[in-house]
Amino acid sequence: MKIIKLNATNSTNSFLKELGQNSALENFTVVVTGEQKKGRGQQESKWISEPFKNLTFSVFTNDFDLEIRHQKYLNFAISLGVFNTLAHHKIPNLSIKWPNDILSANKKICGILIENNIKGTKINSSIIGIGLNVNQEKFPDTIKNVSSLKITSNLEFDLDRLLIEIVENLKKTIHLLSLKEYLKLETDYLTALYKNKIPSMFKDKDGILFMGKIIGVSNYGNLQVELEDETTREFGVKEISFL
Repeated sequence: MKIIKLNATNSTNSFLKELGQNSALENFTVVVTGEQKKGRGQQESKWISEPFKNLTFSVFTNDFDLEIRHQKYLNFAISLGVFNTLAHHKIPNLSIKWPNDILSANKKICGILIENNIKGTKINSSIIGIGLNVNQEKFPDTIKNVSSLKITSNLEFDLDRLLIEIVENLKKTIHLLSLKEYLKLETDYLTALYKNKIPSMFKDKDGILFMGKIIGVSNYGNLQVELEDETTREFGVKEISFL
């Protein structure tokens, strides 16, 4: 594990990507910054974090042999790597909100952005961007339903130690891809999945409300929701939300 520490940068994912264009990256190279000025989330949404209070970092990995059609298992592995770390610290009411947000007591504490490099029919490598709210206690009024490890546990965390723990757990879960342990990854992910198999009210991208329950994730990584008439609909990222 090679860790590169920066006081500030626009985006750790972008920094690591540019670094990889100029030199060969060691597997599990990590770039971590105290202040990320232009943090990114899913589909170019912003990740806002108080400087030097949280973990904002990116990890390069090519430690797997994965067909593009099995991409959802990479997401499962990465989500579980973070989830397992926080579970070890007994963070209360943990869950994974599809596709890869980590919640505590229904509030978001971690966001993950995965950017893959494709070669032929396989994912050749990935850059995993992780923003984890750790010791921050106050958030802007414009950000709703967010929390941090300190708020949920009343404990102050050592950022350096927590970073190493997360990367070590990522190594373990990503290694399961090399072993083709897809069933275990899917079972563990669905066990941790927020509102899985629980009837809930949803809203689609057109603003239409409907009742349904999450029943799984399709081969293409879409969320599968069973409706009241027992038919199943699939949704991509940003196409569905909880009411």
